[in-house]
Amino acid sequence: MGRFERKRILVTGGAGFIGSHLCERLVDAGNDVLCVDNFFTGTKDNVRHLLDNPFFELMRHDVTFPLYVEVDEIYNLACPASPIHYQFDPVQTTKTSVHGAINMLGLAKRVKAKILQASTSEVYGDPEVHPQNEEYWGRVNPIGSRACYDEGKRCAETLFFDYYRQHGLGIKVARIFNTYGPRMHPNDGRVVSNFIVQALKGVPITIYGDGKQTRSFCYVEDLVEGLIRLMNSPDDVTGPINLGNNGEFTMLELAEKVVAMTDSKSEIVFKPLPEDDPKQRQPDLSLAGRVLGWKPTVPLQRGLEQTIAYFADFV
Repeated sequence: MGRFERKRILVTGGAGFIGSHLCERLVDAGNDVLCVDNFFTGTKDNVRHLLDNPFFELMRHDVTFPLYVEVDEIYNLACPASPIHYQFDPVQTTKTSVHGAINMLGLAKRVKAKILQASTSEVYGDPEVHPQNEEYWGRVNPIGSRACYDEGKRCAETLFFDYYRQHGLGIKVARIFNTYGPRMHPNDGRVVSNFIVQALKGVPITIYGDGKQTRSFCYVEDLVEGLIRLMNSPDDVTGPINLGNNGEFTMLELAEKVVAMTDSKSEIVFKPLPEDDPKQRQPDLSLAGRVLGWKPTVPLQRGLEQTIAYFADFV
């Protein structure tokens, strides 16, 4: 790729779990990548292997403050994504989603960049529609303990579409469902990392509720492919588009699978379900298939093998 053909791409939250994998893919594809992170949940270790690459740059910055750079594309991934992290400072979580979106949209408007928002399946709340499609408006508690994240992301979507309608900005909105893989934070409280770490340590595996609630788990490699395809889609494809895996598993099924794969002696224990925890979550991926030609390809077994191998080095 020639020096004038190389795209300049900003990834906010780029040192996080998903962001670091995205940065890696974009650098490998020959782009000039600026990774921005305030390291609240992201870590330099996630991108350490990229630091010597002349086409990768790491900047400490909080997106709740304006950023003045020259770029062609922006992937806005900055926001803590697990309850244990986003509930630690809920006001800051809302600011990250809302002020962060305003600042990145303002930057995109100034430099005429395309911008992609990493939204979430949490905009659907505890859904009455199953599986969830993009036409469903959701069932969210606006004053609950998860609202800082749910409503922050919903407001960010509002801002993106208002900038699209008011300023003609090139936007893309991805609704990301549960994603897992190497570089997950071991203490993020999310179910895959929780179960694996507990199983490897041989301590009791904690299931909240009766274990019958369901989730769908997408391997990070598949998700990153979906994000890149969405960014590179035609201008009239704005989203929102669901990205995830439509294989549905109960929490108990996942726990039993992790125990078997790690040959763990951990027992499974049950604790009360947290407030507003969704009973079921499964994406309708028909729009992503039709518009992006995308579907997940990594089965849960193979993805868990890679993730368990990663965590085995830390436990």
